Amino acid sequence: MTNSIQLKIENKIATITLNRPEVFNSFNREMALSLQSILDDCENNTEVRAIVLTGNGKAFCAGQDLKEVTDPDSNPGFKKILEEHYNPIITRIRNIKKPIIGAINGVAAGAGANIALACDIVVAHEKVSFIQAFSLIGLVPDSAGTYFLPRLIGFQKAQALAMLGDKISAEDAEKMGMIYKMIPLENFEAEVDALALKLANMPTKALGMIKELFNKSMTNTLEQQLALESKLQIEAAQSADYKEGVTAFIEKRTPNFKGK
Repeated sequence: MTNSIQLKIENKIATITLNRPEVFNSFNREMALSLQSILDDCENNTEVRAIVLTGNGKAFCAGQDLKEVTDPDSNPGFKKILEEHYNPIITRIRNIKKPIIGAINGVAAGAGANIALACDIVVAHEKVSFIQAFSLIGLVPDSAGTYFLPRLIGFQKAQALAMLGDKISAEDAEKMGMIYKMIPLENFEAEVDALALKLANMPTKALGMIKELFNKSMTNTLEQQLALESKLQIEAAQSADYKEGVTAFIEKRTPNFKGK
């Protein structure tokens, strides 16, 4: 754990908090590398069965810290920023076989917006906004924004948002399918906690397989997807959680899943 990232593990839930509120949780190199390391730790920690990614303060994440890229002494350059910072963060979020909730607590702009959209389940409170801010400073979307956004909301809408840099409210984001759910501000923390606890007590192995299936569905043919569904369903049927789930159903009780 570093000053720029906070980590709390409780009730099988790892809560990762971006913690540079003075710059709206914008990323510098130290913060990006720290997040990667913490995601790796959460993946390898068998006690962690769900992950919450959120921000401290008024913002979720404002994207790249522009002071870093304009400082001639500390500027790592865009090649390094993308290949060593954002791209590894996105691939980790998608490849960790545990559910990741994006709990969007404030504005999510630029790379911050696209890191949010890469999470498995994205919720935001009613005062949150999402901005594809890249074009407003002469850049193009990165952090898989051009991959996920058109798949979430459609090609035409996604391209317009990328070009125009419109600010999208959480309410509109939910309506267009960009996020799973908008939550009233006063209920936000409680609902995020309840959602994370629900996921942490579900069959983690099966949730990881569901995540893999949806990842592969982005590029698989129908035949390839059917074959992968068959392969993973056979594996899921051999898990301890499947046996517990069936037994609990027959016995009419709540299952006690162990994530195995």
